[in-house]
Amino acid sequence: QVQLVESGGGLVQAGGSLRLSCAASGRTFSSYYMAWFRQAPGKQREFVSGISRSGDRTGYAESVKGRFTISRDNAKNTVYLQMNSLKPEDTALYYCAADLINWFRPDYWGQGTQVTVSS
Repeated sequence: QVQLVESGGGLVQAGGSLRLSCAASGRTFSSYYMAWFRQAPGKQREFVSGISRSGDRTGYAESVKGRFTISRDNAKNTVYLQMNSLKPEDTALYYCAADLINWFRPDYWGQGTQVTVSS
């Protein structure tokens, strides 16, 4: 099992940037596909971005392509989400997630970190 703790959320103006981090502990971090999801108030949780175990493959939701970048450092057991050109519609609780098979239906979740983008 893996434990996930997100950090880096906060309040930022539209057009600004934030970098989210997710520290993992437990079983070997490099065994896991990692992903970021988000949930806005009154909406369903949605996929944001995913990364393969070695970091050679990534995937993004259309709404964040070209603005967000996912990366990982297996030596530090950490995955990152660099968010640029933030928009008010990016406001949500952002979750880090992990899975041994793929990044689409992760089994393990963090508690989330709040991102609020003001207009």
